[in-house]
Amino acid sequence: MKAAEAYAELRRIGRPLFTTREAATLWRDQPASTSRRLGKLEKAGLVVRIRRGLWALDPEIEPRMVGPYLTAPLPSYLSLFSVLAEHGMIEQVPGQISIVSLARPRRILTSLGLYVVHQLTPDLFGGFAGSEGHGYLARPEKALFDLVYVRAAAGSRAHLPELSLPGNFDRGELSRWSERIENRRLRTLVHRRLRELLRDVV
Repeated sequence: MKAAEAYAELRRIGRPLFTTREAATLWRDQPASTSRRLGKLEKAGLVVRIRRGLWALDPEIEPRMVGPYLTAPLPSYLSLFSVLAEHGMIEQVPGQISIVSLARPRRILTSLGLYVVHQLTPDLFGGFAGSEGHGYLARPEKALFDLVYVRAAAGSRAHLPELSLPGNFDRGELSRWSERIENRRLRTLVHRRLRELLRDVV
């Protein structure tokens, strides 16, 4: 099978990312041969290796699209500093990509950068928008809540001296998410730290 034909077959998967196993099944090939063929496609600039066993059809893929594939079968979305920067709420560009998930916390090194997975309970998972083709991002309010919650749960504090809020920022949304925290002490702590962060923000 020629490179162009192999690539055309991959596009039939219908997703921006795919696994080596999926490619082997599609090509009816052995894993070792599949890996060699994918390596040749990468050298030709047709695909890019994200990490062992995971590939992207577009070499220019946006990092925001990769998170759910790293935590599969459990869902995830970008949040915390990564999304605060994306929404223009902080000036500093983070050096790592923060995602929240139902999956266990871990750090995953990829060709696109370091992904840090933060675990949330099912009651606190949500508040994001997007699609498989464009990635899933927390809304501004949820990104801020996630940061404060994750830091508070770990016994630390979020410092955001340059924080600014979008014009349509809904402060009430922060309270609604906070009320979902089951642990009373942690819920009180998150409420207080959110109030402190927003005290001097216009």
